[in-house]
Amino acid sequence: MAAEKIRVYDIARKLNLSNKEVVTALEKLGVTVKSHSSTISPEEAVKLESLLKGKKETTSAVNTNIRPPRLIKREKPPIVEEPEKKEEQEKKEVKAAVITQPTPVAKPEEPRVEPLRSETKQPEVKQPEPQRQDFRKPEFQKPEFRQGSAPQRPPFRPGERPPMSGQGQKPPFRPPFRPGERPPMSGQGQKPPFRPPFRPGQGPRPPFKPQSQTQAPPKPGETAEQAKRVPVRKEVPKKKDSFREREEQRLERLEELKLQAKLAAKKKLREEEVPVEIAKEVIIDKQLTVGELAAKLNLSIAAVIKQLMMSGIMATVNQVIDVETAKEAAKAFEYTIIEPEAEKKAAEKPAKKEQDESKLLHRAPVVTIMGHVDHGKTTLLDSIRKTKHKIVSTEAGGITQSIGAYRAEVNDRKIVFIDTPGHAAFTAMRARGAKVTDIVILVVAADDGIMPQTIEAINHAKAAKVPIIVAVNKIDKEGADPDRVLQQLTEYELVPEKWGGETITVEVSALQGLNIDELLEYIILVADVEELSANPGAPASGVIIESKLDKGKGAVATFLVQSGTLKVGDFIVAGTVGGRIRALIDDSGERVQQAGPSTPVEVLGLSEVPEAGEFFEAVENDRMMKDLVNKRSDITRMTRLEAIAPMQVKREMLLKGLEGETKELNIIIKSGTHGAAEAVNNALQQLESKKIFIKVVHLGVGDISEADVMLASASNAILVGFGVKEDPNALRVAADEGVVIRKYDIIYKMMEDIEQTMLGLLEPEYKEIEIGTAEIRQVFTVGKTTKIAGCYVLDGKIIRNKEAKLLRNGKEIYKGTIGQLKRFKDDAKEVASGYECGISFDKFNDIEIGDIIKVLSKEKIERHTLV
Repeated sequence: MAAEKIRVYDIARKLNLSNKEVVTALEKLGVTVKSHSSTISPEEAVKLESLLKGKKETTSAVNTNIRPPRLIKREKPPIVEEPEKKEEQEKKEVKAAVITQPTPVAKPEEPRVEPLRSETKQPEVKQPEPQRQDFRKPEFQKPEFRQGSAPQRPPFRPGERPPMSGQGQKPPFRPPFRPGERPPMSGQGQKPPFRPPFRPGQGPRPPFKPQSQTQAPPKPGETAEQAKRVPVRKEVPKKKDSFREREEQRLERLEELKLQAKLAAKKKLREEEVPVEIAKEVIIDKQLTVGELAAKLNLSIAAVIKQLMMSGIMATVNQVIDVETAKEAAKAFEYTIIEPEAEKKAAEKPAKKEQDESKLLHRAPVVTIMGHVDHGKTTLLDSIRKTKHKIVSTEAGGITQSIGAYRAEVNDRKIVFIDTPGHAAFTAMRARGAKVTDIVILVVAADDGIMPQTIEAINHAKAAKVPIIVAVNKIDKEGADPDRVLQQLTEYELVPEKWGGETITVEVSALQGLNIDELLEYIILVADVEELSANPGAPASGVIIESKLDKGKGAVATFLVQSGTLKVGDFIVAGTVGGRIRALIDDSGERVQQAGPSTPVEVLGLSEVPEAGEFFEAVENDRMMKDLVNKRSDITRMTRLEAIAPMQVKREMLLKGLEGETKELNIIIKSGTHGAAEAVNNALQQLESKKIFIKVVHLGVGDISEADVMLASASNAILVGFGVKEDPNALRVAADEGVVIRKYDIIYKMMEDIEQTMLGLLEPEYKEIEIGTAEIRQVFTVGKTTKIAGCYVLDGKIIRNKEAKLLRNGKEIYKGTIGQLKRFKDDAKEVASGYECGISFDKFNDIEIGDIIKVLSKEKIERHTLV
């Protein structure tokens, strides 16, 4: 059994000590254990028992200083004495202490107390007494304060605890000693069953000394009343459960703090939102939905919808409303509309920088030739360039359908001419031509006079605040009347100089070349008066006159440089398109390395086809170009999406209001230039009627490709090509898919063809024609319900299965189909005038003598115009 290991709690039970004390003692010996269930070797157990018994003996020696009878008896047994003998001896001491309770005061004064203290100091040197004193510190660290009550406390000293854990001696002695087991705090003294006797009401009193022994010894400076109020038993449960309770309280407090923090954050957020409502300022620069408007105004959706309803607009939360409507709604809520910042202006014309006047040089004037279609604008330009019919021969049908920019030298002075189309469909091109020009030459045919496009050109020139020179053309033609033209000009505030006005007028003949030099002299004169100048050293900027997609060159654009010098290799931004210039080609077809102010050039190297009319500018590097393009693209994309929504809603509402009688014609437009594509689109939009709509699915620049045919097949659209060719693969796929491809070179022919297509899609109209009239003179009943009208044909003829209406007293009673037609008893297909017949209607028997039957026939009416 010597090799068998011993558990810690067995030693604690053997020595009547708490497990905690035994574990602490092992740690002092250098033996580490995890818990009281761990095992130790016999050698370690012997050392442990020696240490613990030595401590017990030291504690007993201290107690003898207070109670001499017990201390004298406890010194007799050896240190290695068995626990059972020790318990019997201590019980005897307890009995002696109980008997001596009547004379407790005189015994502490006996001189034997001093020698006992000296005797107990020797074992203290041998054993580590200071550690033991830490466990008993609150109860007996200062025995001099307890001498007066020593006879009352012998049973309650820490040394008395072992008898409480004895086997057969516990029951007789436990009641008197339960209070005394608590102060040591050594395991058994902490159990709840032994704490109730320590109520403050059981304080120490002289006649009840056994009960007073249940009180804890008073601390230095404490009175007996204070000792009664704070019994030792209340400290023990607090120490036992204090950690768990504190932890629970701490967690509860944390939850409360978190909740308070959330509420405080929400309150702070609400407080921060208040100034937004007080601001009463809002930016509305684009179309938006009702929900977005409510969010901008910090109002409920219901409030915004109510306000719109009061304005006569029935809108839902997701319905898009225009800018003006949104502004009116915001003003109704007392909001101030402020203009947007320069963010949106980034997609518009670049701001003009102030130029150093010392660096400004004279530049050539830009002259735009405008006027009505077929009034001789391009012929006049040919005559000026002395390349008669060169330009006209390249235009389909002799009609200009794109903007052309050319240079000419007149008396060593350069003049840039821009030829604009005069057709009604090219309004946007004329407007762009007026914006980029310095002088406008208004060409008016002497035989036609002022025409609609002439008036439009005058308005564009006035809007651009550009000086106008009127060229009265075709004076050599029969029937020409220049004076009538001058008279018509006065109606539009253009008074000729020879009539006392300020408008320069020149009578010319572009075909014969008459008075061309005089016209050029006036152009130079007006240019000198305007003092046109530019800085060639500034970064290049200008406007795009025209753009197209060339099969070999890619995206090609005609630039008119207005300021600075454009060079090969420059990074260019034009609207939402960017690129690096690969080549510059002038109006004569030659490549150049740079182009100064007032120079039209063809530019290669753009990423895609830009929109005609966009302003371009040169930037420093590729990074700046990409940033600017991306920013403008985002703004443009959002603007287009916002514009599509209301158009679609308007179209759907209109279609819905016409109860499904309308139709749609889907069209895909492909053109050689961007400006021509715009013109085709505008012209087609004007062909819309109440019963058919044109929907442009796609608008692009370049030849018709296979992808265009597939798109037309998917959208059930007609593919319209204007001045372009089709790919061989596109033709093959179109034949397989059944896609209609129509190509045109002259815009008015295209419009006529599309109009006929729209007329073909409309439902035909029918007109009712009366072909016969019969009078009912007798009614026959066949069977129970069927009635047959005996009629006399008054005029025309009655035909079976034709539609007829029954009139009674001049009012229409029934309209339906003639079911049966008989002549006597035989069925007949028709009965002529002057004969009698029998007529019956399908599912109608309310016929009377005297009713009139009119037989109708529907005749189809061809449509010739859109309604």
